[in-house]
Amino acid sequence: MFADVYALTVKVFTVTQEFPREYKFTLGQDMKRDCLVLLRSIYRINKSRDKAEHLEGFLDDFELLRLQVRLATDMKLMSVGKQADLAVVMDSIGRQITGWRNASVKAGVLAVTAVGSEQ
Repeated sequence: MFADVYALTVKVFTVTQEFPREYKFTLGQDMKRDCLVLLRSIYRINKSRDKAEHLEGFLDDFELLRLQVRLATDMKLMSVGKQADLAVVMDSIGRQITGWRNASVKAGVLAVTAVGSEQ
């Protein structure tokens, strides 16, 4: 998971270097910052006992990055090919994080059920 988010971050940093000056320091900078936020989130998820809360935060930030990539493509700041390259990595991350969240929620429900049945 971390490796995929890291790879996405490298790709976003590379793609945004080619943005026109007007967008490099606005949308491009936001996209880079959001990738770094995702990397930090993975670290926090791995350290946390209550992963569900951090996973939800990751998913929120991840959706914002998806919107930014789409906006950059619609504004012709990046080619459709580069968007497709980012989309492959983002789809993989999306599947992994959703599975992780579902497993975490399921484990939390099982833990609550087990504690409730002990009483």
